[in-house]
Amino acid sequence: MKAKVFAHLAIIAANILYSANYTIAKWVMPEHILPFGFIFIRVLGALIFFWSIHLFIEREKIQKEDFPRLFLCGLFGVAINQLMFFKGLDITTPVNASLMMVTTPILVIIIAILAKVDRFTWAKFFGILLGALGAGFLLIGRDLNFNSTTALGDFFVIINATSYGIYLTIVKPLMKKYHALTIIKWVFLFGFIPVAIVGFPEFKQIDWHSFTPGTWWSLVYVVFGVTCFAYLFNIFALSKVNPSVVGIYIYIQPLLAAVIAVYFGADSFTSVKILAACCIFLGVYLVSFYKPKQKQLI
Repeated sequence: MKAKVFAHLAIIAANILYSANYTIAKWVMPEHILPFGFIFIRVLGALIFFWSIHLFIEREKIQKEDFPRLFLCGLFGVAINQLMFFKGLDITTPVNASLMMVTTPILVIIIAILAKVDRFTWAKFFGILLGALGAGFLLIGRDLNFNSTTALGDFFVIINATSYGIYLTIVKPLMKKYHALTIIKWVFLFGFIPVAIVGFPEFKQIDWHSFTPGTWWSLVYVVFGVTCFAYLFNIFALSKVNPSVVGIYIYIQPLLAAVIAVYFGADSFTSVKILAACCIFLGVYLVSFYKPKQKQLI
């Protein structure tokens, strides 16, 4: 029970880190770093971080039949996921990107059920629906702007969401065999290969002398906060809970953004926000904690 509590806390921590990423990454792109160059730095930094940590813990031998799955995890969970998100964010707006990410939990549970990693229940169905409704309430009245200028970026974020759903599903079986750090270091190693091919040309174009202290802090936050720690938190959580549970917590990201805005005086609580919070929390409960009572045979 305690392990599952820590798993839920880890997912919440990861989503707190993710919730600020939409805005912080925009401060750096594209003025200082182009999106694919940014991902090159992000994945390389995480790769060095995870392999360095793994030098100090007991090494596990990967079975040969698991390397193709690890490669696919790197492809979908690192390369396609991150490249598409940052490229999409560069073209579209943070608010549009937030709305597109609302599709992620839906895609996660569909993919997980089809792959037989998770099972369908009506509680999960209504939980996902309530979470999406709550996230939608939070985005009502915000500066949504769907037009031909943002369309390609919105599409890239949808690809990112689909890719992340595939990753959460295919990495789950590995959690039963290996330590989380063992998995994550190989995932980033394989993910770095396509990222290096696509991102190195833009990495070479970076003018490091133009960086301000704020730019450097934003870069550090994205590399270590959003990449190293958020991925580590999620991979740990997946060893204890199903992919649908990790997915449903994505709905708290717009809620966290709203709470942060209220705290700094940029927004205020309204009845709509309170209703949205209730929908999201109830949705998380139905997917993560609700267990239907078993009928007793007389």
